[in-house]
Amino acid sequence: MKYNNLNFNGKTILITGGSGFIGSNLAFYFQNNFPESNIVIFDCSRTKEVLDNGNLKSFGHYLNLIDFKGHIICGDLNKKDDLEALNNFSFDYIFHHAAISDTRVKDQDIILRTNLNSFYDVLELAKRNRSILVYASSAAVYGSLDSPQCIGNEKPDSPYGFSKYMMDQVAGNFSKKHSKMTIVGLRFLNVYGPNEFFKETTSSMVIQLGIQLLAGKSPRLFENSDRIFRDFIHIDDVVKANILACSPKKNGVFNVGLGKSRSFKDISDILQSELGTNLEVDYFPNPYNSYQMNTLADLTQSKESLGFDPKISLEEGIKSYVPEIKRIYNLIKDDQSK
Repeated sequence: MKYNNLNFNGKTILITGGSGFIGSNLAFYFQNNFPESNIVIFDCSRTKEVLDNGNLKSFGHYLNLIDFKGHIICGDLNKKDDLEALNNFSFDYIFHHAAISDTRVKDQDIILRTNLNSFYDVLELAKRNRSILVYASSAAVYGSLDSPQCIGNEKPDSPYGFSKYMMDQVAGNFSKKHSKMTIVGLRFLNVYGPNEFFKETTSSMVIQLGIQLLAGKSPRLFENSDRIFRDFIHIDDVVKANILACSPKKNGVFNVGLGKSRSFKDISDILQSELGTNLEVDYFPNPYNSYQMNTLADLTQSKESLGFDPKISLEEGIKSYVPEIKRIYNLIKDDQSK
């Protein structure tokens, strides 16, 4: 499905973080809808390197790119020599999704080097190439503020959230200085859908609960999960936002959510209905001292400036996702039996 009238055929497109969740979905959108486009992925290869919380540094995986026909450049945004390889291309569009995206990482140095410092290089690359630049911000910039989450009312309470907040400030200043450039940031809420599995423990509640249920295990939820609400948005609507951001009415940063909040308990109930299970929920204490109880994107500016109007309800999104969750579960089961 094409989301606007832009023709990307014949265009050269850079996707940083292209082996990850959002980046890989974006790559296949272009490949499937614009077969004459020239797609370049720049991303770190997955290693066993972990961060201070024990989670992997890179969530990208080659299995997210099976059947991809474009270019893949293995590189680290923090290494100038790796970035030199991008000078062999002239990019019409840059989608910057590479980042350390784990909100629970406390190592401020690596977060700011990877997310913020490297962003200056991406901005300069876009300026040299006269590229349209769309980059991933995050709803983490809002911290634990009450809903709805509104542009202009930010209070990050994690190194990750702060890094994205500073990216927005840098992009805004760069845009003012280079007013002919198109620079758009997208603040994603709770994204779910195909190709998120390799995010492991940072993947959405949808796939984590789905795999638990398929294994015959009771869905594990925090106590009072009927009062924990999130704005869940399907990956297809996120891809749509990226495409619409290529022709905005104005530069800026915009929320990308469904504009509706649903509880963790709702996720469990919808999954059980789709999977035909009826397992009792296993409630356990929330281990986090600081925890956002409600997220809800204010989409006013997103609709006005991007024409963004998400269409996929949580029920529809989970229903379409279930076959993929089953496929992944069967792969896990087969791997464990070897």
